[in-house]
Amino acid sequence: MKNTYVLNLLKKSINRIYPEIEINISLETPKIAEHGDISTNIAMQLAKLLKKNPTDIADSIVNNLEIDKSLIDKVEVARPGFINFKLSKKYYQNELINIINLKNDFGKSSIGLGKKVNVEYVSANPTGLLHLGHGRNAVIGDVIANLYEWCGYYVDREYYFNNAGNQMNNLAKSTYARYEQIFNPDYPFPEDGYHGDYIKIIALEIYQKYDDNLRELNQKNLEIFKKYAEEWCFSAIKRTLTKLRIEQNIFFNEDTLYKNGKLNEVIDRLKNLGYAYEKDGATWLKLTQLGLEEDRVIIKSTGEPTYRLPDIAYHTVKLDRGYDLVVDVFGADHIATVPDVLAGVKALGYDNSRIKVLIHQFITLTENGQQVKMSKRTGKSYTLDDLLEEVGTDVVRFFFIMRSINTHLEFDLNLAKEQSEKNPVFYLQYAHARICSIIEKIKDEISNFEPIASNLALLETSEEINLIKKLIDFPEVVENSAIKFEPQILTEYLKELAAEFHKFYHSCKIIASEEDLKYARLSLVYATKNTLYNGLKILKINAPEKM
Repeated sequence: MKNTYVLNLLKKSINRIYPEIEINISLETPKIAEHGDISTNIAMQLAKLLKKNPTDIADSIVNNLEIDKSLIDKVEVARPGFINFKLSKKYYQNELINIINLKNDFGKSSIGLGKKVNVEYVSANPTGLLHLGHGRNAVIGDVIANLYEWCGYYVDREYYFNNAGNQMNNLAKSTYARYEQIFNPDYPFPEDGYHGDYIKIIALEIYQKYDDNLRELNQKNLEIFKKYAEEWCFSAIKRTLTKLRIEQNIFFNEDTLYKNGKLNEVIDRLKNLGYAYEKDGATWLKLTQLGLEEDRVIIKSTGEPTYRLPDIAYHTVKLDRGYDLVVDVFGADHIATVPDVLAGVKALGYDNSRIKVLIHQFITLTENGQQVKMSKRTGKSYTLDDLLEEVGTDVVRFFFIMRSINTHLEFDLNLAKEQSEKNPVFYLQYAHARICSIIEKIKDEISNFEPIASNLALLETSEEINLIKKLIDFPEVVENSAIKFEPQILTEYLKELAAEFHKFYHSCKIIASEEDLKYARLSLVYATKNTLYNGLKILKINAPEKM
């Protein structure tokens, strides 16, 4: 929007003066309002290339700008070479027309047109119920996928279904032990078993289906326990994800890598390339030859692969699908293995720069300033279901992404339950509901109202112009949130937009205004409503019309 107009002015001027130079022009909003609306340091960038005084370069660029004086009030050069633009009120009024015309498409872009992105998120093992960390992972991945779709990318949403390895054997043994305890309460439970009460529920269901016909401990029966427990856990996971408004269109089973020979293919290729070797009965990945500090085991002496090998194989499968970008959302417990997997992928001849791994930090649940570990409802460890039931999906989704994924998240239950402007979710939804209330009050009077036809030149107060300025930022915010993988950029923007609307609402009478001014202000109200709605839609948070 505003950046595009100024960017084009600068490009034409620079091309006229220095046609042989190609350089990226960065624009920013000055921290001090008196410095204007947009600033660029391009003259200082060119000074390094041209070995000239940056102020002289800036003066030359400004002198060659083809400015429409009705849209730009002033252009100034500030030492040591900044170029500052002050945009006119007419400029902002014109931009409001564009925003109104776009309606619910405002904020969408085509920067990703023709490109494919894969976002893998959740990927919880089917061995139990989802916890809060899984929830943060899910919402981060889901919102990033939404952001990429808004930027024009084709997006696949993937769940890596880890149903292979020792954890599944432990699930089978745990379920069998609980089943056997129905007949023999003293039957020992495995030390590395899964202790949650859900295992007892699964065992009881198996008993109700099979009676005592599975008591003999053999591989055939253990396979029945494993399969039943796996399906039960995954059904529970999917129910929770549905409550959280999470969806995926690809589910990849880890055991596929075993069944189709992909693991053997990868290990053979690594050996042929000289990146894998045998030692002490195990197979090692020669990571020291790939720039890392030490080699790692990828197949144990027992013949069981470590998680590095299937992870390497799985990423080659994803890259073979032709994605321009593969995004993984992992918890902090994965951080140590990421460099090994990326190195292994590169060793196989793939461009691992197409893989972006996002590591989110852990969550602490607090209430009254104290850490909470047990659910009041169940008296047991907090699950994601417990949290959703206690504070609702809208609050859970927003709170999980309102801080940078690189920071530890303290989830304040008191704030989450607060029905006031202190709660950021309530604050945003209240702004949208207030706008709907304004429109409802005069819906009969404005039944044929066309926002685009109103006299927007009447919008001149600082509160009106500041609100328009904030609206104009929305498309850039969406792009930055996607490109930087930082959903909190969008959540912060929406809070700022709601704050600007409330300032406008309290300072500018809307319904009581003279008719032409009323309609101009209503046009601004409609644009704000659409933008809030679009932002909340990306976050998959409800935009209520009444509260």
